[in-house]
Amino acid sequence: MGTVTFVDETTTGARTASAPLTVPEERLPLRELIARRVALETGPEGYEDALAQALAAFARNGFLVLVGDRQIEDPDETVTVGPATEVVFLKLVPLVGG
Repeated sequence: MGTVTFVDETTTGARTASAPLTVPEERLPLRELIARRVALETGPEGYEDALAQALAAFARNGFLVLVGDRQIEDPDETVTVGPATEVVFLKLVPLVGG
């Protein structure tokens, strides 16, 4: 059993962290961590749509996910959860005009 803290970060360095979330699994796919993050933010109403939007944004590089010092590029890649795992969602800002 471990804990995950979700951190939103921007390219300017601004950071906002969630309260730690207890995760009973030791290993799980990034897709599941994203799903749990979405569930925390949306609750049961609107969850499916919000999850689809989040996964689509990840697929089009709308944000990067860093676990520890490692970027996870595949939503099906397995992530190891330890006693204090930080999962950073780095929001990328598109250039003006494209």
